[in-house]
Amino acid sequence: MIRVMLADDHALFRQGLKSLLETEPDLRVIAEAANGREAIRFAADTRPDVILMDIQMPELDGVKACQSILEIDSKFKVIMITMYRQDSYVFEAVKAGARGYILKDADASTLIEVIRRVADGEALLDGDLAQNVLDDFRDKRAILPTDSHTDLNDRETMILRLLAQGFSNQEIALKLDISEKTVRNRLSEIFAKLQLNNRTQAALYAIREGIANLE
Repeated sequence: MIRVMLADDHALFRQGLKSLLETEPDLRVIAEAANGREAIRFAADTRPDVILMDIQMPELDGVKACQSILEIDSKFKVIMITMYRQDSYVFEAVKAGARGYILKDADASTLIEVIRRVADGEALLDGDLAQNVLDDFRDKRAILPTDSHTDLNDRETMILRLLAQGFSNQEIALKLDISEKTVRNRLSEIFAKLQLNNRTQAALYAIREGIANLE
């Protein structure tokens, strides 16, 4: 069972989202927050597996709430859900440590898949938004640490390259003939070496350092 917390200031949207998610046998909504401050408090109290966080909320916006929640425990998995496509929101969400970013007009099956994959340890962005992040990142080049990747061994470099190319843990394991657990452990070591927080930051780092490319 994946325990989900909703954080959105629109009650009708929360109710509709809750009704949708609870039609799935493996999803259960355990808490609902109407603003960023409630989101922080409810996350600490209920310890959800996944948090769906609206970016624009009263009292405290979703990006700042996300930052505060991850300061409580960096293992919290936050998905930003919003109606906005502005790149600035994407960058702020990624820098805050969000594991996913999806638009409110996404279809139900996409949202449910994102929740399940983030709960399983992946980090995902809406496809169009991910491309915008990568395109703009090549100019800004200041979102991530500047440490060299020379401390990575050949296997770690290959795993990072495959991650940046969009492969899941399962797909990486199949390609390299290793277990998913080994992939997860290696990714944790890679993140620690490079001072990264999540898969999205790792993908951007790999592209900046020439380990992978947009093509």
